[in-house]
Order: sequence, then structure tokens, then C-alpha cells
Amino acid sequence: MDDTLAFSPIAELAALIRRGELSPLELTELYLERIEQYNPALNAYLAVTAERACAQARAAEAQIASGTYLGPLHGIPLAFKDLVDVADLPTTGGSTLLRDNIAAADATIAHRLFAAGAVLLGKTHLVEFAFGGTGVNHHYGTPVNPWDPETHRLPGGSSSGSGVAVAAGLAPAALGSDTGGSVRIPASFCGLTGLKPTFGLLPNTGVLPLDPTLDSIGPLCRTAQDCALLCQAMADPLPGDSLVDRLEGEVAGLRLCFPREYFWDDVDAEVEAAVRASASIFADLGVYVDEISLEVLNDLVEWRSGPSTTAVEAYLYHRRNLEAHLDQFDPIVSARILDGHDILAADFLQQLRIRDELRRKAHTALENVDFLITPTTPFAAPILDEIDRDEVYFPINGLCLRNTIAVNLLDLCAVSLPCGFTRDGLPIGLQLIGHPRDEARLLRLVRAFEQATDYNLLTPALDDFA
Repeated sequence: MDDTLAFSPIAELAALIRRGELSPLELTELYLERIEQYNPALNAYLAVTAERACAQARAAEAQIASGTYLGPLHGIPLAFKDLVDVADLPTTGGSTLLRDNIAAADATIAHRLFAAGAVLLGKTHLVEFAFGGTGVNHHYGTPVNPWDPETHRLPGGSSSGSGVAVAAGLAPAALGSDTGGSVRIPASFCGLTGLKPTFGLLPNTGVLPLDPTLDSIGPLCRTAQDCALLCQAMADPLPGDSLVDRLEGEVAGLRLCFPREYFWDDVDAEVEAAVRASASIFADLGVYVDEISLEVLNDLVEWRSGPSTTAVEAYLYHRRNLEAHLDQFDPIVSARILDGHDILAADFLQQLRIRDELRRKAHTALENVDFLITPTTPFAAPILDEIDRDEVYFPINGLCLRNTIAVNLLDLCAVSLPCGFTRDGLPIGLQLIGHPRDEARLLRLVRAFEQATDYNLLTPALDDFA
């Protein structure tokens, strides 16, 4: 079977399946063969569910042959970040502590995807307990960014394996989670489209938490349409037309603004040039491109210098294991969780109240703006060996997260999409930020950009990883 199928968007694969030109089992076997060939070097998957995948694919094939077609995910193989529960499989959270943590039931999002006919290829790699933006995992090894065959570059985190799997054609799409950027950072480093939906749009039941006040499940895909297909299947019923139906429509007249503050400090020159150059593409689409000053971003910097509410939430969840098994935690993760140990309840609650006020200020300031445009990350994928020391790791991790975490903290939605490449051939990510529950218009704008460019269709050469 032609390997180019492995890099096809879900929507194209679904059309072939529905017309009977592609078998779900053949497609699943293609991805399983590629996983067997490339995963030993790339380390995208922690677990491959080959038997289950083939059984699900055969069932989908039989249903479709009998005239029952469930929709565009029917027979489509997917990968799940290994903090999403799937019944009878371990959910490790990227930790050796949870190797035997067998899920009793499917997470709500997994249940809904299986009900739509999706096939599970396996569970993907992540930073331990999803607490990090680089992709580094000292227990199971750090996945390899497929865009550089000569150097071990970071895939981005925490949804590292999901980013690598889709970028390398080991799955057509994958689920990640995003508490501070963990879908968008891998999308940026790996050249993908990654959506952080509005908090609460997708249910988190059955998903290992990091910070229940910020955690959002999100897809890593090749196109805006695929993001919409997956979100539509996982979300509670949405009012009005589906996300997919609302992708079509005009973007002319939308107001897109570059914030003057916060997002541009320490940004690599190549990254800034590529992001700012995209303004002309949006302008050609009829989008009004401008700049805006947002004082709330300065307030956010001050807020972030205070006690970490996420560290408190993480400590609350992990404290018993920390007390009994501290030596089994990755030190770069336990250090951040333990920050929550000494934060006073009064300070924690005060931080939450200030955060709520910052959200109100941000939403008011953006009333006359449709979307913001920023770099997703200040730089392209760094080299692992250059950052894997505490004195370098923690500042780099903070920079990886800086531009993305603002979206979570201010209760907005956002997409990272590829907008160019560095001289070294590494993808550059562009972040578009939208209002709460405005995923449909956000993805419509992404789709318009995709139709005017080809960055999302480019794929890495994998010969050296076989």
C-alpha cells in the first residue's frame, strides 16, 4: 500500500473508506507496519494495541459492508496520549509508578470516539504526569523529533508521542492534553495543527489530571477539518450547526491583531520573521491585520511570578505517591510538583481570584478583536543534549510554555499551525488565539490559511529512522 496514505488527513481517508476504495483493516495494518518500522527509533508509542486495533478495524469493515456507516471516523485509526483511560489497558501517565494502573472503563472521550467507529493504534508517550513543555521523559526515554535525522531534538510536551506519531505518519491524528500548551507545543515543534479547545468543551472524565481547573483535551492533526471532526465526536452536543459545517464561510473582514506585549521577548529571529510574514497571507484573504496593546498581559506576568496554582493542584493529586515513592518520580517533574507543598491555602485562593479578574479584563479588552496572532513557541525544536541539565532545562521549559500558557490562564481557545521552516528545516508554529467557545471561527481561519499555503502538508524524511 502507498505510504503516502499514512500522511493523508482523516477527511481524505474517510472518503476512501466510505467509497469502498480503502479497507479499515488495510489502513490499520499500514500504520501498524509503520509503527513497527519507525517507533523503535522515534519512541512515539509507549504501548501498541495491535490485536485490539485489528479487531476494531475488522468490526468497522463488517459494519460498513453491511450498510451501516457511522460517519467520518468509522474505521479511522487514532492514537491516545497515555493519560486517557481505555478499559483493560494501563494508563501510565508516562510514569513507572503507574505501570500496573489498569483502567476499569473508557474515558468519556475514548467512549465517544469508539462509538463513532474509531480504531485505537496505541497509547503515546508523554512527559511524566503531563507536567512539562519540552517532551523530556527520563523513565521511558524522550521521543525523537522526526524533522532532524541527525540530532535528537525535542518533540515538545507534554503530548510528545502524539506529536511525533502524527508527524511521522504513525497515526493520522492523535489525542493530547493541554494545561499550559501541551498540545500546541508539540504541534509547533513537529509541524502539525494542534487545537486547545475552550476549557470544558471536551469532558475530562477518565483522563489523568494535572490541573483540573485548566486541563483541556485536544487533537493533533494535519488540518483544521480533522481537528473539527475529532472535537465534534468528543464534545457534548453543540448548539447549532456542527464544527465541521461551520468551517466553510468567509474570513474577510475578521480582525486579527498582533499583541505588542508579552509574546515577543526572547523570540528567535527566524520564528518572528515567519510569524510576521504570515500577516500578508491573512491580509490577502481579506482579514484586517493590526496591532494591539493589552495591559492585562503585564498583569499576567506579575501573576505568574506568584504561587503556582497548578503546582498546588498537582501536589494534591500526587502527594501520597510523593510521600511513599519520591525516588520513583522524574526529578524534573517532582521538583515542580513539590513547589505546591508549601503554598498557603490563602495564597492559593487569592491567586485563583486574581486569575478570574484577569480573565474578565482580557475578555473585555478583546471585545473588538476577533483573534490574536503570536508565535506558538519562541524558538524551533531545541537539541535534547543542550537542555538536559537543571540549570538549562527549567528556563527552557518556561520559555516553551510562556506563549501558550497565557491562553489557558485567560480562558481562551487557540490553535498552533505551521507557518514556515528555519534554515535547518525545522517547523515554525504560529498561534491563533480566539474567544471562549469560538472554535468554529478559529478553525475556519486556520482552514483558510491552509488553503493559501502548503506548510501543513509537508512531511519529514524518515529513511534514517527505519
